[in-house]
Amino acid sequence: MIIITGAAGFIGSNMLETLNEANYKDIVLVDDFSRADKQRNYTGKTFSKKIDRAEFIEWLDKNHTLVQFIIHLGARTDTAEFNTAIFDELNLGYSKEIWNSSVKYGLPLIYASSAATYGNGELGYDDNEEIIPDLKPLNPYGESKNDFDKWVLKQERKPFYWAGLKFFNVYGPNEYHKGRMASVVFQAYNQIKRSGEMKLFRSHNPKFKDGEQLRDFVYVKDVCEVILFLMESRPKSGIFNLGTGKAESFLELVKQTFKAMGVKENISFIDTPEDIRDKYQYFTQANMEKLRSVGYAKPFRSLAEGVPDYVGRYLGKA
Repeated sequence: MIIITGAAGFIGSNMLETLNEANYKDIVLVDDFSRADKQRNYTGKTFSKKIDRAEFIEWLDKNHTLVQFIIHLGARTDTAEFNTAIFDELNLGYSKEIWNSSVKYGLPLIYASSAATYGNGELGYDDNEEIIPDLKPLNPYGESKNDFDKWVLKQERKPFYWAGLKFFNVYGPNEYHKGRMASVVFQAYNQIKRSGEMKLFRSHNPKFKDGEQLRDFVYVKDVCEVILFLMESRPKSGIFNLGTGKAESFLELVKQTFKAMGVKENISFIDTPEDIRDKYQYFTQANMEKLRSVGYAKPFRSLAEGVPDYVGRYLGKA
C-alpha cells in the first residue's frame, strides 16, 4: 500500500496516474476532499481508499503494518499568502507528524520541498545540505519549506529511506484549481484563448529584459517519474533538487504556448503586482548533479517538448 498526501491536488493526482501506469493499484489518497472542483483530478483513477488529512495520522497509527511507502505532497503552496500560521500548521507541523510516524513505524518517505527555499539565489541553486541553514527565502511559503528541511537535517532519528525534493517551476495537467498559483503555461493558454494575446510581467530588474526572466520549468510528468524512481530504487537518502537543470525564459514559454495553440504571437507587458514585486525570483536553475549521481538517467523535457504535450493532450481537450 502506497500513501499519497495532497492526492487531490496538482502533483499528487499526477503521481497517482504515474503509479497506476506502473501497475500500482493499492494506493491510499490523503487530502481535504471537500473541494468539488478537485474531484476530477482523481476520478477514473485506481486507488483503494480516501482519507481526510485531519484523520490520517490516527488512521496510520492503526494501519501502518499495511503501508509500504509514503509520498507526502500535501502543502499550502500560495507564495502570495503571508499568514504564517497557515504554513506553520500545514507545511511544518503536519509534515513533522508524518515524519515522526514514518520513523516510528519504519516507513520510507518522500516529501515535497521547494526551490522557493533558495530565495534570490545568493547562495546559488545547489542542493548542498550544508547551506540549507543559511538560505533566505523570500516569502512565508519558502520559509516554511526551508524550516522543515532544517528540522529534518537536525533529527537524530530518520526513516530508513527518505528524500526531500526541491521542486522548481512545475507545470502540467490538473492545476486548473490553483488560481493565481497555476503555472504560466496554464495562465497563458487561457488568456490567449480568451483574448488572443498574453500579458507578461515586465522586468523591474535592470539585469533582465522584459520577458527574459529565467526559471527552471519542469514538466509534472518528469517530476512524477523521478519520484517513482526514488520510491522503487531508494538509492540514497537526502535532499535533492528537482528541475531540468536548464533555465528558460517566460518569453520562450509563451511563444511555445502560442505555437502549440496555432495562434499568432501577440505578447505585451504589464507591471509586476506590488505585493509580490520585491519577492520575485528573476532566475532559478537547478543543479541536478546530485540526482544524476544516484542513478537517475532519464532526460527532462524542455519547454519545446512539454508545452505541446500539455496544451495538445490536456488543455486543448478540457
